[in-house]
Amino acid sequence: MKVFTQDKVGRIFILRLDQGDFVLESINELIERENIKNGVVVSAIGTLDYCTLHMVMTTGYPPVEHFEKWEDKPLELASIDGIIADGVPHLHTVISDHEKAYAGHLEPGCRVLYLAEIVIMELEGDALTRIKNEKGINELHAK
Repeated sequence: MKVFTQDKVGRIFILRLDQGDFVLESINELIERENIKNGVVVSAIGTLDYCTLHMVMTTGYPPVEHFEKWEDKPLELASIDGIIADGVPHLHTVISDHEKAYAGHLEPGCRVLYLAEIVIMELEGDALTRIKNEKGINELHAK
């Protein structure tokens, strides 16, 4: 186990995304515009009509990956959680349709149906980055 300490909370950003806005693309735009190096996504709710989630399908190495897609389908955005390290977000999400919930890595192209509200908290302290380990997994490290 590795523990990374952040000394204090910086700015807190509350994003309102409107119909037709793209979720990950909007988060990346904010990160770049505001020069956010380290942070966490602490809340996200809303609705989507297009979504792609990246999921692993096996327990061995290398993992078999699957990209689940929904097109022109009403979806509830229940959460987005994750870490921004060195200006790069690693985010997972939970969405649902009228039958069940799905979880996975948030991919580009997830589009807001009616609205979405996302809260990002900037962290100030040790600079974080991700470094691939011998198995190809991007591990979190302090710079």
